[in-house]
Amino acid sequence: MTIDYSHARELMVEQQIRPWDVLEIRVLDVLARLPREAFVAESHKALAYADIELPLGFAQKMMKPVIEGRTLQALDLQPGDEVLEIGTGSGFLSACMGELAREVLSLEIQPELAASARARLDAAGLGNNVRIETADALSWDTDRRFDAICVTAAVDTIPSRFTQWLRPGGRLFVIRGRSPVMEAVLVKADGSTESLFETDIDYLRGAAPAPQFQL
Repeated sequence: MTIDYSHARELMVEQQIRPWDVLEIRVLDVLARLPREAFVAESHKALAYADIELPLGFAQKMMKPVIEGRTLQALDLQPGDEVLEIGTGSGFLSACMGELAREVLSLEIQPELAASARARLDAAGLGNNVRIETADALSWDTDRRFDAICVTAAVDTIPSRFTQWLRPGGRLFVIRGRSPVMEAVLVKADGSTESLFETDIDYLRGAAPAPQFQL
């Protein structure tokens, strides 16, 4: 069966993403243009535009399109922005942010996922301004500061190191809390926090709540 991916992208934007209050034109344009099917396994290409998470291997998943849309809209990326992504995953969101911002540095703890994301970006002719580094964000450090930080997996509590990497006026998108009801928030460099929506996704490795023992 031949799939019309262009039509599938159009349906994804109009039937999933717009109804979830993603109305920023630049975000909608990127999601309508970029080939999401190029960032999933061959066995999942038919589901590339479905309203579901997709497995990436190594116990990681690709976020639903609606979450990706809300994430990009919340970050409000500008052409001059330098972005830090924590959790490269498939590389699709990296590609989207690369289209919206000046530069993206993406950290991926799993070397195989980092390599496959780089290969997919290159094969799609995307991500010339995206650098992928194999690193654990919970122990990695840098003197660089960023205009925007995107965390693509949940945390129980937001590590202070993440907000320390923000420039004045910068913002951090992250999903925090306990499953099954987590809160997506936008944290500003001035310390203010905006609640965006509720969802439930997998934790960043090492950022899950400590197990609680019950008698």
